Amino acid sequence: MAFRAFYALPPESFITDSGQYTNAVHGFTNMLLKLIREEQPTHVALAFDLDTPTFRHESYDEYKGGRDKTPEEFRGQIALIKQVAAAMNIPAVTVEGYEADDIVATYTTLAEAAGWETLIVSGDRDALQLVTDRTTLMYPTSGLSKVTLLDPAGVEAKYLVPPEKYPDLAALVGETADNLPGVPKVGPKTAAKWLAQYGSTREIITQADQIGGKVGENLRAAVADVERNLELNRLVCDLDLPVALEDTALTLPDREAIEPLFDALQFNQIRERLFETFAQRFPDAEVAAEPTEALPALRLITDAEELTGALEASQGPIAVALCLDRSGESLSTKAKRDEAARVAEALAVVLVPEGPEEALAVSLAEADAALEGALADWLADAERPKLMHDLKDAGRRLARRGLRLAGAVEDTLISGYLIQPDRRSFAFADLVTQYLGTSTEPKDFIGGAEDDGGAPDLFSAQDVVPGVNRSDLDTAALHGMLLHRLSAVLREQVAGREATTLLQDLEIPLAEVLLQMELTGIAVSRDRLEKLDTDFAASIGASAEAAYAVVGHEVNLGSPKQLQTVLFEELGLPTTRKTKTGYSTDVESLQDLLVKTENEFLVHLMAHRDATKLRQTVTGLQGSIDDDGRIRTTYAQTVAATGRLSSLHPNLQNIPVRTAAGRRIRDAFVVGEGYEALMTADYSQIEMRIMAHLSGDQALIDAFRAGEDLHSFVGARVFGVGTEEVTAEMRSKVKAMSYGLVYGLSSFGLSKQLGIGVDEARDLMNEYFQRFGAVRDYLREVVEQARADGYTSTLYGRRRYLPDLTSDNRQLRQMAERAALNAPIQGSAADIIKRAMLDVDAALRAEGLASRMLLQVHDELVLEIAPGEREAVERLVVERMGAAAELSVPLDVNVGVGSSWHEAAH
Repeated sequence: MAFRAFYALPPESFITDSGQYTNAVHGFTNMLLKLIREEQPTHVALAFDLDTPTFRHESYDEYKGGRDKTPEEFRGQIALIKQVAAAMNIPAVTVEGYEADDIVATYTTLAEAAGWETLIVSGDRDALQLVTDRTTLMYPTSGLSKVTLLDPAGVEAKYLVPPEKYPDLAALVGETADNLPGVPKVGPKTAAKWLAQYGSTREIITQADQIGGKVGENLRAAVADVERNLELNRLVCDLDLPVALEDTALTLPDREAIEPLFDALQFNQIRERLFETFAQRFPDAEVAAEPTEALPALRLITDAEELTGALEASQGPIAVALCLDRSGESLSTKAKRDEAARVAEALAVVLVPEGPEEALAVSLAEADAALEGALADWLADAERPKLMHDLKDAGRRLARRGLRLAGAVEDTLISGYLIQPDRRSFAFADLVTQYLGTSTEPKDFIGGAEDDGGAPDLFSAQDVVPGVNRSDLDTAALHGMLLHRLSAVLREQVAGREATTLLQDLEIPLAEVLLQMELTGIAVSRDRLEKLDTDFAASIGASAEAAYAVVGHEVNLGSPKQLQTVLFEELGLPTTRKTKTGYSTDVESLQDLLVKTENEFLVHLMAHRDATKLRQTVTGLQGSIDDDGRIRTTYAQTVAATGRLSSLHPNLQNIPVRTAAGRRIRDAFVVGEGYEALMTADYSQIEMRIMAHLSGDQALIDAFRAGEDLHSFVGARVFGVGTEEVTAEMRSKVKAMSYGLVYGLSSFGLSKQLGIGVDEARDLMNEYFQRFGAVRDYLREVVEQARADGYTSTLYGRRRYLPDLTSDNRQLRQMAERAALNAPIQGSAADIIKRAMLDVDAALRAEGLASRMLLQVHDELVLEIAPGEREAVERLVVERMGAAAELSVPLDVNVGVGSSWHEAAH
């Protein structure tokens, strides 16, 4: 069933950030959940083969011989399926020397004896022999979506014999899948006729002399094969199973195991489906116990002095929660709902002191100037400590009401990320469930919206805050109360990972800087974007027409099936990687094919794809322009496990820069009104400088200190020539290799990247390591240290835990090893640019400059320069960025200035 899942879903659509294919895991898990949802079983077990030989292999050397090699993308996925099963508390059973079918047969026999009804889900016809009045086979006929339910009558109708005689039929006909040859020229009809006449295969063999003609002759010649087949086809029904039948009872999954596993697999929707399925299967388990704890009583604040007094009376940090304008939720499309959620304003602010008996609610719709002023002063006061979850999100929403947020001492979103950087979801409810084991629903507390008694209503929410109901206010009050508890638990775990300084001195202050950058945005030229849209549309049309001319007819260039016909049948090009629907036409496959063949149709096809992608980027940007002519991205601090920032809605870190067409898009980002220029400042070869520092390789350190061109310097030593003799091709090779080493690049990967043979790539790497031995030693030691510690660490102490470094699964272990190579270097680079951003922002404010940071693109900052401030800003940017870390090599900063982002490049 795992193989069927693998071939039912395209591997290229299911790849994690670490490179693990998950299509078989995804399909198998979905199928399992569907069965649990629809069949409502009381007991579930999964049976797996082992890689070791079985008694059948020992009896017949050619058993299952001739099968295709297991696809590389499938490797490691069985182990992951077993991990998912373990997290779901479903046993994955194996028995040394036997097959999964024997395990199924034994469970079925035990279940029959116990009077149970059994459903077998298998695509192996050997399971047909197990069908009885109490045991049904669900046999897939197409992928995972179409199945046939077979009872005894169904088996006999389809295969012409009752279930118990199917092994006899298979012995005569043979099993291609198991490489068991049968009697030549004997098909199911002939075999079934013989069985009806003689009763069994053994009797047929006894009476073989009575069967005339060519088939009789073939039977007599194949008696040994038939006897062997009969022995191997018969399933073993009395194994000593490691998991007893009664121990296969279906129970609730282990949420604490599911969360990090599904984060690593990047399964988000299926995670929700899993918990929904089990909630339906075990409804009684989801019924909350009678509430024993009360919500904080809501106290409506209507007076500035009352607010000030209440806040001054509280001890310790105060939790901040918001009630939002939900009017956008009535919009019909998902895109509109997402957009509405992203820009929703705060209608009320709920403040919850520590150990609260009451929560303070301030209506932004009804507050007078004095009250709003008092609230604004407190929110903006960096000396008044605040707790929140996702302070950037809260800050954006408050900013739309003219309120500034500062003084956060805890952001549970960021704390959760520092503890588990590979996790995918840091939603407040998920963290509360994992770390506190409690609900975030007011109805589960005394005084909740569905509670008849408990905390009194001190005001009518509908009269106070239009659009905010009592349930939303209860939720905000509850979240504030839980924020205190969650913060205490996470604070302890952050400290245990020695990440307190990282949280308080880097990540939380950075969130406030990012918030201001997001609110500021960057100006764009609508005219330039419109011109680009027109030009790219023309390029798309021209490329399509040129492609049609090569093959002599039109073809849908976006249709994989039509492209397969043109490429591999009409043009007769070498085939690419095999997929379920034919040969791959993805970008990587076609790019490799273009390099090999230089086919003219492919040239135009790839140009068409490039222009289409660029136009999609332009269209997305056009739809993101706000009324003031600026585009505002959202920076995510909790997406990349290495610590790098991500840009979303739209992604401004993904604007192409390597091609002339891509740079034209950057040219549409311009200086805004009231400012004189844009400035870009970036680090030169920062990851290689970190590599030199961490490895302590003296040759690299000397090169950086002398200000030499690194890649020419390395090329000279690798190829044994003078620096001035290093050609562009040599420089390109060592550049690809130097950066590739940071990502655990293999000789095979390097050969593919450079288009050279594996042997040449291996020789190149060996020569590199001979010249730079400290780099080789560092790369070895960093993995071994991570294996011993269980985690990697950056220069700033950012940890990434990699449990798969000790995995028995080779593929998982190798991916973890690549992550161990990459995380300290890329993570240190991320920490350095973050430190630089904080220092640059502080310097701009300290010197009273009006210039401001707009964007961060990995190792580059983009600033908007106020009139007359260029020299001062350039000086402080170079100074602060260059001093962001103490390395054994200098941090070199390049600066450019221009009227557009492209013009400011250097």
